[in-house]
Amino acid sequence: MVKRARIIYNPSSGRETLKPKLVDILNVLENGGYETSTFATTPKPHSARDEATRVAKDGFDLVVAAGGDGTINDVINGIAPLEKRPKIGIIPAGTTNDFARALGIPRDDFVEAAKVMIDGKLTPMDVGKAYNDTETEYFINIAAGGRLTELTYGVPADLKTIFGYMAYMLKAVEMLPSSHPVEINAKYDGGEYNGKALMFFLAMTNSVGGLEQLVPDASLNDGNFTMIIVKTGNVFEVLQLITKALNGGRHVDDNRIVYKKTKHFSVEPQDDTKMPINLDGEFGGVAPMKFDNLKEHIQIFANLNLKEKADQE
Repeated sequence: MVKRARIIYNPSSGRETLKPKLVDILNVLENGGYETSTFATTPKPHSARDEATRVAKDGFDLVVAAGGDGTINDVINGIAPLEKRPKIGIIPAGTTNDFARALGIPRDDFVEAAKVMIDGKLTPMDVGKAYNDTETEYFINIAAGGRLTELTYGVPADLKTIFGYMAYMLKAVEMLPSSHPVEINAKYDGGEYNGKALMFFLAMTNSVGGLEQLVPDASLNDGNFTMIIVKTGNVFEVLQLITKALNGGRHVDDNRIVYKKTKHFSVEPQDDTKMPINLDGEFGGVAPMKFDNLKEHIQIFANLNLKEKADQE
């Protein structure tokens, strides 16, 4: 039986350099045994999500998410709720490409990234589920809460295209002085936190905002989130924590954060302050919110040998 693949791509990703490479990407997958077709996302909300659901239900063997972390998140959301889920491939064409970095997928060559789906390993991956009384969303790299986490979807698309990763850094510098801790109740496996928090993270890989030392012990498929709650809102103390993270992950033992492993997490503000939730760099609603780790929920092509080599260098 012929294997079928569908490339769902964002035509505006990668400074619009992805589209000219589609023929070469198609050739890689066709030579690898896949009858391959493409779908260009549209401005319609959840265009990639709807297409991923459609082709998954139609029995496609492989769905390729070609774009930034937002496109990947949309594809995952189209597939994660289904009982029968196709294999996933990634062609990173965004600004930070955190998820591709964690999987060892080449981020500077679209064709080489496509070859991972032929030469790489099929790896079981955890998927995060975020839900409350009104909505359910899925994520595969990170969930976060707090005003400062808005920066990933608060940067205009044209600035991301022109300035890339630097646009995020400029936005963070702008937002940090006006970001204040929120009184929260957070529950996790074996514990509870009641107090002020500037932000929280639930990481599923070791690449968060391009920082690989923020969650140095994260695993792709152990069924656990790596949870970080940042208690302090003092600008200088936050910068100290970032410096510690960049210098060998020394922040994990700092008493200004809570650092734990957990399969489940819930967060609820204790006043009228709204806490926005960020899922894989996209707006994911507001707290209160619950989170579950769905262990090894999807199969994804990765090049972990390449990542291990990069980590050793």
